Amino acid sequence: MRSTEEIVESLRAALMSVGVVLPSLTVDPVTAATDEPFALVDLGRCNTRTAERLASVLRGERPPVGTHARDTRDGRIGEVMGHVGGNVQLRPLGGGREWDCPPESIGAVPPEEVLRERVRHRNREVRLP
Repeated sequence: MRSTEEIVESLRAALMSVGVVLPSLTVDPVTAATDEPFALVDLGRCNTRTAERLASVLRGERPPVGTHARDTRDGRIGEVMGHVGGNVQLRPLGGGREWDCPPESIGAVPPEEVLRERVRHRNREVRLP
């Protein structure tokens, strides 16, 4: 049988693989200090954005809410805001009007490309009079 710490690390890795980070995920210190054979896992506290992403993953939505995706029809990158009517709703990284994208037109975006696009958008904002 695996230790509670190993199980917590396994859960942390599984959550991270789907883009969910629970910052307070840990072994419950009270039950870990007792003779209880099955210590409790404290999932901790998280903000609403993380809770929404976790719910999206549990519902099986792909890509999950809060992640980033590319609309392969025109190359735009957006943040996944929801799944409505069979479409994925994307919002531009700098904010603005959401658009619907069919799931078959969704592509993955590497984190460095998301950062590059955010910097590009911010630079355009700063240059405007």
